Amino acid sequence: MKIICIGRNYLPHIQELGHQVPKEPSFFMKPETAMILRNRPFFLPDFSQQVEYEVELLVRIDKVGKCIQEKFAHTYYHEIGLGIDFTARDLQKKCIENGNPWEIAKAFDGSAVISEFIDKQQFNDVANIHFHLDLNGKTVQMGNSADMLFSIDQIIAYVSQFVTLKIGDIIFTGTPKGVGKVSINDVLEGWIEEQKMLNFRIK
Repeated sequence: MKIICIGRNYLPHIQELGHQVPKEPSFFMKPETAMILRNRPFFLPDFSQQVEYEVELLVRIDKVGKCIQEKFAHTYYHEIGLGIDFTARDLQKKCIENGNPWEIAKAFDGSAVISEFIDKQQFNDVANIHFHLDLNGKTVQMGNSADMLFSIDQIIAYVSQFVTLKIGDIIFTGTPKGVGKVSINDVLEGWIEEQKMLNFRIK
């Protein structure tokens, strides 16, 4: 399975980091070793002094597809989840400055926290799903899929032009504004609508 991450998909987040607005989806990948499941703790790595949280809606692919037309993209997933794309921001800034890939800042072990998944039929409209992240009991990020620059279906159609999507692949759909640094003993809780999806500690 693959973890495919969409970057720069919410305008306020793009603005808070001072990045350019993309004309088409931008994506990168994380390996399986990046996954943290079942609310296990995240251990701060020694190689970064600024690891930041980025909460995101997830979709899990449930059939194989290549060059998927946007109008059919909705048939390739039936579940929604929540995840944290942990980013070593200090390393990422150096990568950007030097024109290097972002893998060391984005794809390190434990950098993809993944919740359980829920049937998308629970939602009236997948293009209008509210989600948020609490840090130590305080809400730090709020987002809605309606505010994505590129919708879930557009993402699936675009990515599948370049990469065959397979059963079990997970797509991180981008983060809203409010990203920030984590520290030891922080507790992160993630919500989709009124349903708690994540609850884990930083160690």
